[in-house]
Amino acid sequence: MKVAVVGAGWAGCAAAVEATRHGHHVTLFEAARTIGGRARRVDVALNGNHMPLDNGQHILIGAYSETLALMAQLGVDIEASLLRIPLTLQSPDGNGLALPKWPAPFDALAGILRARGWSWADKLSLLKVAIGWQLGGFKCQPCESVADVCSQLSPQIMATFIEPLCVSALNMPAAQASGQVFLRVLRDALFSGTAGSNLLLPRIDLGALMPEAARAWLQGRGAEVRLGARVQSLTPQGQRWVVHAGTPGNFDAVLLACPPHEAARLAQSCGLPCEPWVSQATALQYAAITTVYAMAPGARLSQPMLALPSSTSLPAQFVFDRGQLGGPAGLLAFVISASQGDATELGQQVALQARAQLGLSNLQVLQTIVEKRATFACTPALQRPGMQVTAAKLPPLLACGDYVDGPYPATLEGAVRSGLDAAHALAMS
Repeated sequence: MKVAVVGAGWAGCAAAVEATRHGHHVTLFEAARTIGGRARRVDVALNGNHMPLDNGQHILIGAYSETLALMAQLGVDIEASLLRIPLTLQSPDGNGLALPKWPAPFDALAGILRARGWSWADKLSLLKVAIGWQLGGFKCQPCESVADVCSQLSPQIMATFIEPLCVSALNMPAAQASGQVFLRVLRDALFSGTAGSNLLLPRIDLGALMPEAARAWLQGRGAEVRLGARVQSLTPQGQRWVVHAGTPGNFDAVLLACPPHEAARLAQSCGLPCEPWVSQATALQYAAITTVYAMAPGARLSQPMLALPSSTSLPAQFVFDRGQLGGPAGLLAFVISASQGDATELGQQVALQARAQLGLSNLQVLQTIVEKRATFACTPALQRPGMQVTAAKLPPLLACGDYVDGPYPATLEGAVRSGLDAAHALAMS
């Protein structure tokens, strides 16, 4: 089939690669001039030069099996591109959880028992609740929040383990985040197998990590990648689609891998029945993530990533030492999940936080990037739109993206899996 993939983020790249691998003729449309969507390369000015960084600091984990498999298929050197370390959620004073390099689940057990700053009552509360989650199959009622499923945990465990983990995985505070999605993340990360919980910290920019490799792979196999080509509308014509993006083109199937509001606009443009898909896509709410890049000459953190005690006035939950990840020495990335406020104010607050918690008095903020629609709001009992956009079976019009109905929150793995699923569904269309 001739397949149009609209959107060259991680879901679109995965869908385009998989569709090409199955013998389809793929055209990948991207409205922006940069490939990668919400996990892409940006250039930040440093000493008069442009340095390749990212629109936001992302991490992967060892349980991202489909993402890692796709990267390997594209020829990415995973060991050179990602720093693999055991799961660590420690603050600058060394308190918190740090898993050893042991087989699962003994790594989690040892990490809990050896965690600094936790009393034995704290540790026993976590072990007891974790056993309950495991016996219950990591399931809860759809309406329950993370705070609900963690209600038996001690305040110390909530503050130093659950809240940082929840905000990093779901980009929402525990009281507002889906308990079921959180439990699925815990199951796959901590209890699915050895190294599933490992943190994989990018040593290269996110564009080079997968999207640019996908672009080269696609073009080497005859696929067309059109950057700066916004799809204006879709028109069904018999058993085919006319895709209007400059010069109209005819396709047997269309995969919408663009953001949900853009996918809803295109679905409405086609004139076919698209409810309730459009209603569910347009009803999604979003949470922002802010990344503050800053330079502290001579600074080197005790670890490549540290969890930071956060508050309204000291908002960053994590800091990454980019100097330990292939960047210049002293380059730091502060991450504010579920962020609120403007870029200037957040940058100023992070500078104060760096002084108070890291002892860095000479921090220079280079750039503050606010991704306002970084993730969909993964709330309890959320009705996410499915893969099938129209009620009509032909011609195929499918959606993929981290927001499409599935077990994962808005993560790179969720996006990649959705893209692969959409490409596989073409065989059954």
